This record gives sequence, structure tokens and C-alpha cells, in this order.
Amino acid sequence: MSDPSTSTKSGYGAASIQVLEGLEAVRKRPAMYIGSTDERGLHHLVYEVVDNSVDEALAGYCSDILVVLQGDGGVCVEDNGRGIPIDVHPKYNRPALEIVMTVLHAGGKFDESSYKVSGGLHGVGVSCVNALSERLVAEVHRDGRRVRQEFVRGVPKGPVQELGPAEGTGTAVTFYPDPDVFETLAFDFATLQNRMREMAFLNGGVSIRFRDERPDDPVEETYHYEGGLREFVKWVNRNRTPLHPEPIHIEGQKDRIRAEVAIQYTDQYNESVFTFANNINTHEGGTHLVGFRSALTRTLNDYARKNDLLKGLEGGLSGEDCREGITSIVSVQIPQPQFEGQTKTKLGNSEVRGVVETLLNEKLGEFLEENPAVARIIIGKAALAQRAREAARKARDLTRRKTVLEGGGLPGKLADCQTRDPTKGEIYIVEGDSAGGSAKQGRDRATQAILPLRGKILNTERARLDKILQNKEIQALIQAIGTSIGEDFDVDKARYHKIVIMTDADVDGAHIRTLLLTFFYRYMPDLIERGYVYIAQPPLYKLRKGNQERYAYDERAKERILDEWALGEGGQVDPDKRGKGVATQRYKGLGEMNPTQLWETTMDPEGRTLLQVTVDDAVLSDELFTTLMGDQVEPRREFIESHALEAEVDA
Repeated sequence: MSDPSTSTKSGYGAASIQVLEGLEAVRKRPAMYIGSTDERGLHHLVYEVVDNSVDEALAGYCSDILVVLQGDGGVCVEDNGRGIPIDVHPKYNRPALEIVMTVLHAGGKFDESSYKVSGGLHGVGVSCVNALSERLVAEVHRDGRRVRQEFVRGVPKGPVQELGPAEGTGTAVTFYPDPDVFETLAFDFATLQNRMREMAFLNGGVSIRFRDERPDDPVEETYHYEGGLREFVKWVNRNRTPLHPEPIHIEGQKDRIRAEVAIQYTDQYNESVFTFANNINTHEGGTHLVGFRSALTRTLNDYARKNDLLKGLEGGLSGEDCREGITSIVSVQIPQPQFEGQTKTKLGNSEVRGVVETLLNEKLGEFLEENPAVARIIIGKAALAQRAREAARKARDLTRRKTVLEGGGLPGKLADCQTRDPTKGEIYIVEGDSAGGSAKQGRDRATQAILPLRGKILNTERARLDKILQNKEIQALIQAIGTSIGEDFDVDKARYHKIVIMTDADVDGAHIRTLLLTFFYRYMPDLIERGYVYIAQPPLYKLRKGNQERYAYDERAKERILDEWALGEGGQVDPDKRGKGVATQRYKGLGEMNPTQLWETTMDPEGRTLLQVTVDDAVLSDELFTTLMGDQVEPRREFIESHALEAEVDA
């Protein structure tokens, strides 16, 4: 052992051990509790407060929830539930309201007699919001009393105030996120809108009003769906062609675990299965998803064999076949959920798999027997998928043989980088040979690979895998990335941990970028999950005045530069100087830049801007790709007309 005096000499002794009391820990390390301090973490505050109101609804005590984005930057969440208890806690001799708002792991979620199920597993929700708010006000109607307490950065500003008698019950929490904690205080209406709608779907019968008072013309929407998951599936499929008019709806309960499933098949080739546990979007799946997939495959095969519908299909239908074109919502409610981490993205309760499997085997089997016409449509769809899968397997085998003959298993057009360390390697997927030539000359050969693609790749939203694998540009893409595809896909074999889509800053470039993103989202989603996919940001303009040169990545950036160059005395823009002596070059394509310019503006890690592709909302992403790349023209036209003027590039 070392000399005991050493620790004192090094400055690490008992006095070095910090004990963070109250909510100090939350303010010291906010990301540990809400994931991040960017826009995602900011919105998480709203979800935490709304989840409390929804938990009241799950317990059967709340029917109406109001969420308001206030003009002064605050957010108010109000419900007609039981109200947070306001009497004095017998053990701590403090009002229960104050304890709930200021103590971590304090709440009714740990007592199953108060809440049968709850999304707030760790009991840190509203106290975290309080800690990370510059100011928070809680008003409670309960026991005939109306009380209020205000907090500043998690600390009570004063005692609980009596406001008089109350009519009814409920809680209203108004909070103002702390600018010292968050990188942005701007709430996104669309992000919150999607979450509120989702919560209303998952809790059929509950009414959620969402109001935005910030714009000059306030917006209010009400989400109320008596049909619950059935209406959720119909909403997801509204831009698709269903193969049967009404979703299959299954629900049941066993061992205090309640499961509900809604299923509808469409003419699409991709599966869209979304899972939830206690209203939390488990986008990484978990035991409920495993149970659903297993039971679906077994039940469809059992029905098909029993009714002699598998002629010529050796080995029956695979899980992949059974899920082609499916849209399904799987929702479970559990008294003691086990999530992986505070972010709650994967369900771990082993007993849930058995409950979902048993329920689906029994109820789906009954539905198929009672609805033979729908059953034959579903089995027919899966049988076509099985034949296409076999064709895709042969195409993959052929592709493998071709790459062996070509040598090295890499496409001839790929200009590879020298490093074999995927964490350092980058691949630029470039539009056209001209841009590819500039990129190859301007790149850092040690770490940057270039793959030029000729023309627009196949729209993978409208094709099965067998047809996709016949496309030469997609073949080259798969071979270069190294993960394979379909059943053989392995994200750990990715040869580069930065896959950068670099297309022209015009309409054609945007289309090619969307086609590539569709392919990655539908057939290599793990690359996006791992954060490997990026979008390069080439400039639109080069401006020169005297010996000054500046690049502008959009119209607004160009106008800002022109303003800067026209500043007169007093820091005011001189209209007579604006644009005078400025030479402006607009780049129509990447190929117009010489290698040095392309390196400086778009590829140099020291100066470039890359947008990382993320999927924050799987339901919304699924809908977006269906709308933009699917068969139906009208929804696409409506989307473009509604959002064309919103598109922008961050420089």
C-alpha cells in the first residue's frame, strides 16, 4: 500500500469528496437526467410534466390536459387529475407539494396503490424540471383548497400560499427553462405537436389541447381519439394504400400486464412497427417487440399451413416475409417497467414477451379464422415477399461472386482512403463524375474516400430488395460501406464511421440526397442510429471584394456578408456602398469548384459544416419518407406546397 500521507499531498483527501445536496446534482450534470442540454433536452422538460398528467389519466383520474407555449417563454401544463397532495408529510414535516418539487426520487410512482402503471419510473421528473427552470410555479386544486408555490432554480421562493377555495381538482405547472443551462430556449411547435398527438392516440379517450401563444396568430389544436391505437394506425397509413379497410385490434391483460396491438397491412414493401411501454416510445424495441414478431410469424404460418396456402413455399414464411407492408402499434402497460437507462428506449422485462406472444397467438388466430378474406390477403402478401426474398438472396450471391472476380470486394469507381481504422475513415458519396474528380483531387487521402454516383439511384421506397440489388449504383454503395444488406447486414462491419452525402445545392441535388437518405433509413437504419450518416454543406455563393473572399451557404448568409461589407460610420449599413465592387459567383454544382475550393468549403474538417442525420421521432420519419417517396402524388404535392418556404441550411 502507498504512504497514507500521499493522498493529502496530492490534494485528494476527504475534503475533496463533494456531496451534492437537494437538486444541486441535477444542475451540475443536467445531461445525466434529461439526456442533453440542447433542443432535445429542452423538449424533454415538457414531456416530463405532461407524463405526470398522463399518469393521472392512466390511473383513471384525468380526462383533460392543456399544454400552452406562452408568449413570455414559459410552458404551462394543466390537468383535471387528483392534484398533487398538499397536506404536510407526516415523516418530513413539510408540505407534500414542496417535497415532490424539490426532492429527487420523491413521488407516488413507487406506490402501486397510487399508480398502477407509470412512465415516470425514476421519480426524478418534475423535480428535475424544477431544478433546470429559472422559475417554476405550481398551482394545485385539491381537498377544496387552491394553493400555489413558486420556485427559483429548484429552491422554494416562499412557503405554500393559500389562494382560497377550489372548484374541482387538478394541477397546473408553469415553468421557464434556465438560460444558464440550455443552449436554446426555443420550443419547436412541430416536435411538441407530434408528441401530444402520439400521447392522445396511446390513451384513447383522453383529450389533449395544445396551444401556441407565441406567434402573432396563436394556434390551438385538440387531440382526442376514442379509437386509440386503431386510429393511430390509420393516421400512420393515411398516405398509403391499405390492403384491408379496418385495422386488426387486439387487447388483453395477464399478470397485471396489459397489452394492446393494432395491425394493418398496406401495399408498401417496408415494415413500420412502433412500440411503446407505459406511453414511452421504446424506439430500440425490447421484449414486447420480440414477443410481437415471434407470435406474428408463428400465427400466420400456422394459419397458412392449416388452410394449405403455402404451396411451393419451402420452409414456410420468414418473419421478414410476414412483416412486409405491415403497420403496427404495440403498446404495453406494466406496473414495474425495466428500461435500459434513464432515456428509456428499450424495454427489458422478460415476462412481457410471454404475455404479448400468448395474447397475439390466441387473438390473431381467432381473427384470421373469422375473417378468411383478410387472412388470404395477408398470407398472399407474405408469400410474394418470400419469393422476392429468394430472388434477393440469389442477387446477393451474384453480387458477392462479382465482387470476388473484380478483386478486393470494392467497386472500381471508389477512391479509397489509406486508413483502415473505421473511426478515422470518411466516405463522401458524391453526385456525378465531375464533382467526384474535384473531390478526389481535393481530399485528404489518408482519411477520406470518394464514391461518385452516376445519376439518381433507384427510389427504394417503391421497390423490393431483389430489384434494389440489381441497381449498379446501390451495389457500389453497399460494397463500399461494407455492412452488406438485408439478412446479412452487420453495422459493426462498416468501413467508415462518417458517411457523408455530398450533392449539389439545387433541386436535383436535394432529390438525390433524399433518395440516398430513403435507402439508408429503410435498409441500413443502424447506420443512422449509430450517428454515422452526415450531409455535407457546400456553399451557394462565393463573394469577392478587393482582396477579401467569403463563401455564403444560403441567401441569408449572402445578405449578411453584403451588409457587413457596407457598414458605414456608426455601424449602420450604407445603401450606396452595399454590393458595390462585390463580385458574386453562384455555384450551380460541386463540379464548378476547383479541388482547393471544394476542400476549403466542404471537406476540410477544420472549416466544413456537416449536418448529422438523426431520427428523433420514428413515426414522423416513417411518415415523411412515405409522403416524399411513396406512390401517392397528392400528399407529396400538399407537403411541398406547405413546407417549401421553410427549407433552410444552417451555415
